[in-house]
This record gives sequence, structure tokens and C-alpha cells, in this order.
Amino acid sequence: MTEKQQTNLWKSKHRSGCPITCTLELIGDKWSLLLIRDIITGKHRYGDFENSPEQIPTNILADRLKRLVNNCVLEKVRYQERPTRYAYKLTPKGAELIKVLQALASWGGKHDHGNWQPPEFFWKLTAKKILQNQHASIQTLMMHKGTPE
Repeated sequence: MTEKQQTNLWKSKHRSGCPITCTLELIGDKWSLLLIRDIITGKHRYGDFENSPEQIPTNILADRLKRLVNNCVLEKVRYQERPTRYAYKLTPKGAELIKVLQALASWGGKHDHGNWQPPEFFWKLTAKKILQNQHASIQTLMMHKGTPE
């Protein structure tokens, strides 16, 4: 692909070169950061996401998961063969969004948006800790074929 073709492809995906605009195009909808929050707090399966208090419609859930996987924010991992079932985990790129979630939670708490505070462990999370914790969660799913312990 030529440099001009690469530039045209990039322009077709983004409204501008502003990093805030480009980031919002990927995760700025109503649901994406909530899915990332759920993964950070231990949810990894489609059914887990369906049971979140915000009740994301299933068509939107499927679309957001696909978009986040296609943009390397999430990785889809098969944990069961028959029937085939998948879990979702954050990539290193996705785990870095913990800082964004912490900033949003801090801002919302300061300005009284919402009526609960995240648990103490949330404020201490780092991308590295998230990746370590989710690895253990996915391994448990694979060992138990997705059945709750």
C-alpha cells in the first residue's frame, strides 16, 4: 500500500487528526467504557455483560464487543469448545483505559454524578494489575468450562 493510500484509509476512518476525536470515535459511545469497566471488575462472558445493571441491548452489546476486538482493545478467547463459547479480556492497550475510568469516576464523584463510589481496589488498579488479574480469571473459566465456581 502506498503512503497516499494509507493516508486516505486513515482519513476515511477519522474525522480529524485530534487524538481526543479519534479516541471518542472508538470508545466515546454510551456503552464501550461500561464494558471495559465490567471486564476490569471481573466480568468476561457475554451473559455477564447482559446482566449488568445498565442492561445493554444485545444487538448493541454484540456490536461493541466486535468493534473493541477489531480495534485491539479487547481480545476474544475461546474457553469452551462444545458448544463454542468465548470470554473477552483487555489487551494491554485496553487495560491502559483504567486511567480514563478512574478520572471519570473521580470527576463524577466530585460533581455528584451518581450515588455510589467505586470500591477502594478500583483506585489502586494499574494496567499491569488488570492484565495479571484477568489472566487468572480466564484460566479459571477454561478449567471449569465456564461454569461458576
